Amino acid sequence: MTVAEPTLELERALLEVPGTDVVIGVDEVGRGALAGPVMVGACAVRRAQVEAGFPAGLRDSKLLSAKRREAIAPAVREWAFACGVGSATAREIDENGITACLALAATRALGVLFSLGVEVGGALVVLDGSHDWLGPSLRNPVRIMVRPKADRDCASVSGASVIAKVNRDGIMSGAHTTDETLEAYGWAANKGYGSAAHLAAIDRLGPSAWHRRTWLHGRGDDVAAPAGPPANA
Repeated sequence: MTVAEPTLELERALLEVPGTDVVIGVDEVGRGALAGPVMVGACAVRRAQVEAGFPAGLRDSKLLSAKRREAIAPAVREWAFACGVGSATAREIDENGITACLALAATRALGVLFSLGVEVGGALVVLDGSHDWLGPSLRNPVRIMVRPKADRDCASVSGASVIAKVNRDGIMSGAHTTDETLEAYGWAANKGYGSAAHLAAIDRLGPSAWHRRTWLHGRGDDVAAPAGPPANA
């Protein structure tokens, strides 16, 4: 089966728009997980990156194995003008809802780019999906283009998806391996998503401090939860 390969056609066209020196690809990971943070990656490219071409093998993170994502993430960071990742915790998701937290995580990712010298205010952001969940939350307006399948078709967004996915997977696997009270949830394998083993562990142990409790619909609330650390990543 042929795997879809991204291009830089959209980025090249957008850099021809007057006043646009930077295109920022943005993508989220962890939206549907039951535990852990939601994370947003941002990958900024300028004309030099478009002319140089993206790293060989770059794809939407969902189309790559974990091994391939980990191998290509450093090349993405080296290729891009700048990369940033932002997150919102499980507690923030419970308190504010997922849409607000997607925007919060994206704002934090854009803040990283700004700290690295990216003129975010003058950039054009390519947001994966069909709904602008970012623009309404920004204090300062940024030009945003919403594009379905941008993580598959646009190299800057593919890069954002890879760095966000590798970052989040590392956090969830690290929690699994460094805290014995969390091992039973199997996050090294399921990364906080609702696998059968994960759901069974919640029923048996109750939710941890890393879980999005409003997403569990009371599941495991009658069980004493393990005293894990709060989701602070």
